[in-house]
Amino acid sequence: MKIKLIAVDMDGTFLNDKKTYDKARFLQQYRALKERDIQFVVASGNQYYQLISFFPEIRDEISFVAENGALVYDHGERVHHGELTREQYHAVIDALSAFAGINFVVCGLESAYYQSGAPEAFVSLMAKHYHRLQPVEDLYAIDDVIFKFSLNLPDAEIPSLVESLHHTLDGIVKPVTSGYGFVDLIIPGSHKASGLLRLMKRWGVEKAQCVAVGDSGNDVEMLQLAAYSFAMDNAVSDVKAIAKYATGSNNDSGALQVIDAVLKGEAPFNDA
Repeated sequence: MKIKLIAVDMDGTFLNDKKTYDKARFLQQYRALKERDIQFVVASGNQYYQLISFFPEIRDEISFVAENGALVYDHGERVHHGELTREQYHAVIDALSAFAGINFVVCGLESAYYQSGAPEAFVSLMAKHYHRLQPVEDLYAIDDVIFKFSLNLPDAEIPSLVESLHHTLDGIVKPVTSGYGFVDLIIPGSHKASGLLRLMKRWGVEKAQCVAVGDSGNDVEMLQLAAYSFAMDNAVSDVKAIAKYATGSNNDSGALQVIDAVLKGEAPFNDA
């Protein structure tokens, strides 16, 4: 069956460790994808405003599943956003405040927010992922549509935090890891696969026509959805266990290798 959609994660997948990619090579690939009516989708836990900065030439020609599925854009048109009630996002802040020393970002439709006085190193790190990021004195008073929280902490502390939040915030948000010390708290049922399904329904695309490439825990649902799922060579073990195929590392343009295979009809796309 003909491939009609290729979805790629960004950090650790499409981007190398320097947070860049081979733009000349990809834009040449993109022109070929466009000629064949193959949709290219960026599926990431990062902020939409950060993601479009990587694709200034074609930002309105491609689609984005941002914020781990909480925000979906179809060729420049916003088609979905999640939303926590005020009571729900206050409950999350209450729960996070119980952990001493935890810094986090509140993710909204218009911007992302952090507590004034947060450590400079944390703010600098999060600014790389959230191009719209502003301090607020009172997190409870944010006037925006809130759909996600993003935490950064030492990897060794993540398992106990995730286990605790699973209990205290069950039914409100679900913790997922995205590697590099990041934990996102997402609305249950809102993930990369749910965002992709919204686009697939709009475009009339079937799972058998989809390719997905990822490396971290927040890619699992997306990889389970796509008929052609690829784990990066640098992927975590859980991702390698569920992906049907493998590709090179993010520093070897493994995602672009998959696109080349699609365009050239190479295995496993011999009949696609």
